[in-house]
Amino acid sequence: MLTDPPKSSFASDNTSGIVPEVLQALIEANDGPAIGYGEDPITSELRVAMNDLFDREVTTLLAWGGTGANIVGLQAMINSWEAIICTSSAHINVDECAAPEKFLGAKLIDIKSEDAKLSPVSLKKELEILGVVHHAQPGAISVTQSTEYGTLYSVQELKEVIALAKEAGLRVHMDGARIANAAAALQVPIAEFTCDLGVDILSFGGTKNGMAYGEAIIVFNEELVGAAEYIQKQSAQLPSKMRYIAAQFLAMLKNDLWLKHAAHANEMAQLLVQGISSIENVELTQETQVNAVFAKLPKESIEALREWSYFYDWERENEVRWMTSYSTTTEDVERLIDGIKLSISG
Repeated sequence: MLTDPPKSSFASDNTSGIVPEVLQALIEANDGPAIGYGEDPITSELRVAMNDLFDREVTTLLAWGGTGANIVGLQAMINSWEAIICTSSAHINVDECAAPEKFLGAKLIDIKSEDAKLSPVSLKKELEILGVVHHAQPGAISVTQSTEYGTLYSVQELKEVIALAKEAGLRVHMDGARIANAAAALQVPIAEFTCDLGVDILSFGGTKNGMAYGEAIIVFNEELVGAAEYIQKQSAQLPSKMRYIAAQFLAMLKNDLWLKHAAHANEMAQLLVQGISSIENVELTQETQVNAVFAKLPKESIEALREWSYFYDWERENEVRWMTSYSTTTEDVERLIDGIKLSISG
């Protein structure tokens, strides 16, 4: 018999509620009217804050969600005869209902990767088709930081992959749905693994880190600003009452709240790993570097556990994913560990 389930969900970090400071910021942003479409004082303040965060002038656009942010960023950097190179597990490849192909009218070249990361070796092979008119021409790469497998590109790994892409004339998109978790884990300024290395456009996630909704599209490459702004409107990603997204990001950036919450989520994932790594018939399938834990366990245990506290299956047979968030507590983790033990022992 399983004990009481965790109060927090381990299905995804987007199941968590809204950070209290963010909720308060939304209330304060609601005090009176403001000009729409980003012409309000709160959005202007956010633009300055993002410039400070990246230590340079950037263009900050705000979108409703991650898929929309990715579409805007990618469409701004490629032509219809070009292709985007990504991993097979990339969110743009498997979890966006073919939206990139539909809205970009371009091909995704997906590369199988055991750790969900592009490497210079795998990228170089795909670049061999450059200049061959019969093939869609690689025009950009998209890297996810942190990855869909909960792994992390080191600064050096990103430097090597991006340098190779740039040498070949490709542009670079970064899907940063969990960029906060990556920054907290790497413990370096965010600019050091984004714009300093040559990333052209970053999708800066907020929803999975405690915001109600909304993502930022950070355009580092000035040549892409005009296209991105028009594509944002054309693809229905230009919020009218933009101040409500801007206010959330400002609250998260204040006093590095975005990093503190991400670091907590990462710590809870490590606590979970420590608790399950010695359990018989539990096999960790990926290195846990941020807030995602992947493991294989007996099928009958999975079914019992999921009825008790919901989570998702993953790609391999009997593989599951558990996600921690800013609201995950030590007690939640301990309850999940106890539940896993009981489900296996019977």
